[in-house]
Amino acid sequence: MDETSDEPPNSAILLDNFHFSQVVFNNVEKFYVPGGDVTCCYTLTQNIAPRRKDWVGIFRVGWKTTREYYTFMWAPLPSDAHSDTAVQQQIQFKAYYLPKDDEYYQFCYIDQDGMIRGASVPFQFRAETEDDILVVTTQGEVEEIELQNKNLHKENEELKASCASLQKQNSDLQEELNKTQELQNSLESLRSNTEKLELELNSLKKENKHLKELDDCREAELHQLKEQIQNVTFAKEHLETRLKRALDHMDQLQSEVLNYKKQVENLSHIDHDKTEQLESLKEENHQLRMTRTAQKEKNKELEHSMENLKGTKAKLSLCLSHCLQNKQQQNHDLMKELEKQKRSFRILQARKNEADEKNQELRKENDRLLRHLSQTREVSPFSVVSQAQAPISAPEVGGLLFGNPYCVAGANLRAGAADVASIRKCPVCNEVFPEDTEIKSV
Repeated sequence: MDETSDEPPNSAILLDNFHFSQVVFNNVEKFYVPGGDVTCCYTLTQNIAPRRKDWVGIFRVGWKTTREYYTFMWAPLPSDAHSDTAVQQQIQFKAYYLPKDDEYYQFCYIDQDGMIRGASVPFQFRAETEDDILVVTTQGEVEEIELQNKNLHKENEELKASCASLQKQNSDLQEELNKTQELQNSLESLRSNTEKLELELNSLKKENKHLKELDDCREAELHQLKEQIQNVTFAKEHLETRLKRALDHMDQLQSEVLNYKKQVENLSHIDHDKTEQLESLKEENHQLRMTRTAQKEKNKELEHSMENLKGTKAKLSLCLSHCLQNKQQQNHDLMKELEKQKRSFRILQARKNEADEKNQELRKENDRLLRHLSQTREVSPFSVVSQAQAPISAPEVGGLLFGNPYCVAGANLRAGAADVASIRKCPVCNEVFPEDTEIKSV
């Protein structure tokens, strides 16, 4: 393939904007013999990243832009493109494409953007000179040669000045390159910071929008909560009023319950007194003991009723804790329970009245027996002693199995009031019953 068949990337940028120190050309000869291939050696420094479209061109000295190349070759990519050290490369230009004149030329390395990254010292394409050849020239030729030498010397001075200028430009361009690299790094850092700030700004905008939406929602919720608080406050005041009424009613019910409890306690004390009186008469006969047993059972029922009253009180206390939920139902239940207690109290009162009536009957019967016994003693004053000395298994007086408990065995019987007083004396507690007490025997 012809190396010049494809146009390389170039640029019309002036020399002041190029960088000549990123690629260094090595072992450049002062002149190359025409008709032979030329090998170009160069070094890629750490400041350049080689790419596929980079190329090396031969330029005539005095060129202004990269478009003024004479011939070129594509620069091969190094084996390690990402190396941090300098890389040695070389290109061979074929003799067919080299210049045929004896002008001054130089190698230049151009990247795929058309920017020059390095330039070599000038060189010529001419044949070697023979020192041992005698050249005979005329005076005119000598003068012409001297003029050419002066011109060459002048061109050499100009080239030296141009080389010094190029070196100065190279150093200046290197400094500019460093500054540009720093600016590029700063620019990249600023770009990255700008992107981050833009992302943060977008995030903050989204968050601000979300917060505004949340604020609107919370304002609506706050308004709704205020309405709910007003409703709850109104309901609370209404419930407090109802609770106060219910508590007042409950206090009344409790006072009534306490009154009933006191009445029941009084009845219990009365019943206890009656029980003690019945116990004093239990030794009189077996039927009296049966009556006492029945009375005990009744007392147990009364105690059970008291326990029911206590349970009812506990239920009332439990109902107080739930009065806010269903006040009407509790009041209805309390009224029912109160009616039930009243009925229980009436039943107990009726039973107590029955027991009192039975006790009255027993007293009347005992009174009748005492009167009968006193009449019998008036007829036969020694019958009591004979009865006391008689065996227990032979009941004679009044049909009593164990005899009359109000008789005093071995005592001197007296007539009149002393006899009656001894008969009315209790053998258990030694207490004399009043005259209006009726003693019954079963």
